[in-house]
Amino acid sequence: MSKRVAMSEKPDMVHENHMDGESLQPTGTRMTDGDKGSSRYADSESGFAHKSELAKAERKLIMKLDLGILPFAVLLYLSAYLDRGNLANARLQGLQEQTLNNSDTNYSIALVCFFITYIVFSIPGTLLAKQYNPSTTIAIGCLIWSVAATCQAAAMNPAGVFVCRLFVGIGEAMFGQAMAFHLSLWYTKRDLAKRVGLFISAGALAGAFGGLISFGVSSIQRSSIAQWRILFLIEGCPSVLLGIVAFFFMPGRPETSRYLTEDQRTLCLTRLNRSAGVSSELGIDWKGVKRCATDWKSYVIAIMYSCMNLTLASVGGFLPTIIKGFGYSNAQAQLFTVPPYAVALVFMLLLTSFSDYKQSRGIPIMSVFLIGIVGWAILLSVPAANISQSQYSARYFACCCIVTAGYTNIPLIISWQAGNNPNESQRATALGYLNSIGQSLSLAASFLFPSVEGPSYTKGSIVNIAFQAFGLLIALSMTLYYRFENKRRDEAEGGRPPAGTHLDTHEFYDKAQGFRYVI
Repeated sequence: MSKRVAMSEKPDMVHENHMDGESLQPTGTRMTDGDKGSSRYADSESGFAHKSELAKAERKLIMKLDLGILPFAVLLYLSAYLDRGNLANARLQGLQEQTLNNSDTNYSIALVCFFITYIVFSIPGTLLAKQYNPSTTIAIGCLIWSVAATCQAAAMNPAGVFVCRLFVGIGEAMFGQAMAFHLSLWYTKRDLAKRVGLFISAGALAGAFGGLISFGVSSIQRSSIAQWRILFLIEGCPSVLLGIVAFFFMPGRPETSRYLTEDQRTLCLTRLNRSAGVSSELGIDWKGVKRCATDWKSYVIAIMYSCMNLTLASVGGFLPTIIKGFGYSNAQAQLFTVPPYAVALVFMLLLTSFSDYKQSRGIPIMSVFLIGIVGWAILLSVPAANISQSQYSARYFACCCIVTAGYTNIPLIISWQAGNNPNESQRATALGYLNSIGQSLSLAASFLFPSVEGPSYTKGSIVNIAFQAFGLLIALSMTLYYRFENKRRDEAEGGRPPAGTHLDTHEFYDKAQGFRYVI
């Protein structure tokens, strides 16, 4: 009798634990089908039909999100990278000689000006997307950088170029990580890397388009306007129109966007709640910001991102110059920048899809750093002057490797950072750190490839090899740490929580009971 009484009281005790906000013990237990009361329904014909309809509704929802959000993300990133990276193409079309007093130092300062404001305003720019509607702040950022990029065409001296580049950095600081944060409001961790990869792939696409556009502009021989001015106008003006369209039509947050029906909104928020708590409130949770600022992991991942960014900035600022060192003319060098970007685009989409499928970030990130090491090592070891066909092939293959290393790790590291910071304010700050700290080595890249060291550019290759290796070491260390921490939590909580369990990430952030890190 006493045993039966004790057993009959157990469900009530469990129920009380669920209702009590201070105790989440059941999230660490493995309940039976009987406890969940779902086994009979799940095994029935109506249960299978329900699951089938739910899966169909989810596929329809994801397709609708992809069609409504990703085109804006891709076009905005394409625009941003064209306007950010066209300085390297304009350099070969007379910008340095005609406006920067033919000075390598002035060209490097122009590159640095972008990164100064990009770094300084990155965290505030990302937090604005949390404080207000992210689609609105992103569109305003687009208008700022596009107007500034277009105004570069009117620059008459180094100061004019420098000021324009500063404002390009301010605008893009309101966009880069804010767009990744925006995507994390709509997609689960299982969907995110592929979507961020599609979004970031526009950067590689911009590199390819930039080379083609520059090659086309180089064919304009009889014009009263300098070729580099035409380039800035062609790539800047459409971005202004894009910013206006994004302001009025890009979906905001799933809780309030009219893009979704009420049923789709419910389904979208339910999917997001399965992986982490959803906050429907605008405004900044300053405790979440503090959690990020006092979390050592935020800084370590940002340093790893900076190691990647050294190669990205080297590619963005100097790839046409490196390829010109193979013996090409200026126009040919512009054209031959296209294939490396195409290779990077395909590889990025494949690896991010694999990363989502396996729910693994660390190992793919390590593999990309290895590719970067191989690429820079080839450029360092294979002669650059008077080269044979095989040496040319090796150096061009190396260019494909460094472009791939520069772009592919962006969506992987962003997804890793986003997935392991479940609170929205914590996540927005952590993503901002990727630029504020993670772009610091981009400043150094601006000075690693002076003309006097061409065509070998030994210093640039050595420094990039060192930091690609450092990034690889950080990725390995963090992968091991996250695995260890997940195992420790499994043992402490009696296993992982059932799917769909609410996690109190609003109060406890990544320390919430039941939360597990993406590895």
